[in-house]
Amino acid sequence: MRSRKPLLIVVGGFLGSGKTSLILCAADMLTRRGARVAVITNDQGDHLVDTRRARAQAIDAAEVGGGCFCCRFSALIEAADQLERFQPEYIFAEPVGSCTDVAATVLQPLLSFHAERFQVAPYTVLVDPGIAARAHAASPSSDLRFLFESQIREADVVCYTKADLYTDVPPPVDDEDPPLRVSTVTGEGVREWLTLVANWRSPAGANTIEIDYDRYAAAEASLGWLNAHVEIDARVPSSPSHVIGPLLDSLDAALARRGASIVHLKLFDQTQSSYLKAAIVHNGQQPVIEGDLLAPAERQHQLTINLRAIAPPELLRSAVEEVLACIEGETRVDLAAFAPSYPKPEKRLSARV
Repeated sequence: MRSRKPLLIVVGGFLGSGKTSLILCAADMLTRRGARVAVITNDQGDHLVDTRRARAQAIDAAEVGGGCFCCRFSALIEAADQLERFQPEYIFAEPVGSCTDVAATVLQPLLSFHAERFQVAPYTVLVDPGIAARAHAASPSSDLRFLFESQIREADVVCYTKADLYTDVPPPVDDEDPPLRVSTVTGEGVREWLTLVANWRSPAGANTIEIDYDRYAAAEASLGWLNAHVEIDARVPSSPSHVIGPLLDSLDAALARRGASIVHLKLFDQTQSSYLKAAIVHNGQQPVIEGDLLAPAERQHQLTINLRAIAPPELLRSAVEEVLACIEGETRVDLAAFAPSYPKPEKRLSARV
C-alpha cells in the first residue's frame, strides 16, 4: 500500500508479448490487497482493445492514442492527470509494442520534470519466448529483430512471459542473473515481479540507448496497422464466442491469402452481460482467450479489432472489410488503416537522472 506519490510502472515489450495480460493480472492482485490501481494504454491509433479490456475488469483506465508515449509525452501526463480523481497508488503505463528508446524519451523525462508527482519504477520489458525465437532466427537486418533487440537493451528488468507454455528458455541478454518468468494463467512470478519493481533501489530508466531514428522509423513503417470499432445488431442472437470465433478464423485466412504476416491480432467483443477477447501473434496460431466462453447469446455487440501485420495498410483494410461484410445483421463500422509516422520524441534525455 502506497500513501503518497503513485508508483508509475512502465511495462514495454514487443507486440503480443503479454503486456496487457501481465498488467491486468498484477492490477487484480493489488486490488485484492486493497490498493487503488489505474492503467494508461497507448497506441498509434484509436479504438484500443486494451482499454476496453481494462475497463471491463473495472479498472480505471485512460488512453493515449495517435502516437507512442515518446511522441506524445504531454498526453501521457494529461492521462495521468485524468486519473488523479481516482487517487491511484499504482499507475501502469503500456507503451506501443513497436516502440523503443523509452528509457530516454519517457523514463528520464518523468524523472527530470515530474519527480514531485510520481515515483518511477524500473523499466520492465517483457519477452514472449516464441517471439524471441523468431527474432533471433531472423537476419540481423530484419525489422523485427532490430525492434526486439533495441527494446531488450534498454530494459532495467527483463521478464519472460507465458511461463505456462514455455520452459527452459535461455536469457535474451548476457546477464549473470536469469530473467524473471511469469504466467498470467497460473500466476507464477507475478507477485515476485511486483515486489521487485516496487522495491527497486537502482536508478530507473538507466539503460538509455543510442538509436538510428531513420532505421527505427523504417522498422515501424514496415508494419501495417488497423484499428476498427464495429457496432453489431445481429440478425440472430449470438454469444461473443460465436461472433469472435468465425471472425478470427476468416480474418486469419483472408490475410494469409493476401500474403500478410500477422504480428498481433486482437478481437474484443462486449455485450450487455459479458465480454470475450481473442488474440494471436502469427498466422494460423490457436488464439489465446480471455473472458466468458459460455456467455449468453445477445443481439447487440460492440466489437473492437486491433491488427498489426507485415503488409500495406490498404491490404489490411480490404481483408477486414471482406470479413465484416459477412456478418449477418446490421453493422456500423469505424475503421482506420495506416502505417506509423516518423517518430519525433517531445523530450529526449540521454543523460541519466
